[in-house]
Amino acid sequence: MAAVILALGAAPALAEPTDIVVRVIAQDAKFVGSSMGGVRIVLRDPKSGTVFAEGRTEGGTGNTARIMKSDGRSPLRVDGSEAAFSATLDISRPTLVELDAYGPLDYPESAVQVSQQRWIMPGENATIGDGWTIELPGLVINPETSVAGLSVGISAKVMPMCGCPITPDGLWPADEYEVHVSAWQKGSQLATSKLAFDTSPGVFSGDVELPAKGRYELTVSARNTRTGNSGVRTIEVVAE
Repeated sequence: MAAVILALGAAPALAEPTDIVVRVIAQDAKFVGSSMGGVRIVLRDPKSGTVFAEGRTEGGTGNTARIMKSDGRSPLRVDGSEAAFSATLDISRPTLVELDAYGPLDYPESAVQVSQQRWIMPGENATIGDGWTIELPGLVINPETSVAGLSVGISAKVMPMCGCPITPDGLWPADEYEVHVSAWQKGSQLATSKLAFDTSPGVFSGDVELPAKGRYELTVSARNTRTGNSGVRTIEVVAE
């Protein structure tokens, strides 16, 4: 009997298909989906670097009421309409999986990467509740400039990573955001100005006065004063 038990114990475990659903939610906002180009997802072994699966999130931003108005412990935020990436891993033992998420892919100048690890058990699908949901911090900033002498006019559209609208009376109130622009040369800040909310959704405008002719690096920064969520975009201008 002992020999039989040892033989059975030495037999290799069979791999079991295990489903994983990954969703990426913008900080203080909704899911990041196809309207923003999605988020690149890589699932890998954190020790060997072996990639188990990769792709991008596809779908909508989700149910606004479920996401933004839910209360209680671990509220269920999904209803099937939100963007996701799905994969099936064939694993035979508990496996530590690392998730890398990079996006939004349509806005590479504002994209960030976040990583998270989670134990995945053979045959126990990681699809319960919201699935494997990871938060993507940051703000997308799209600036446009016009140069007249030493004066640079700036109009910057700001939005959460999901593309959700910043408006005066909406879920993302304009008065909760501060937007500044600063002018730099050779690592030194030479001028700065605050941009004011201009038009919906999320356009902040203003001017910055440059000290002299030349090439400048303009840094536009935005911050939510309630959550601290922030974003930065850098562009170049030439004053002639």
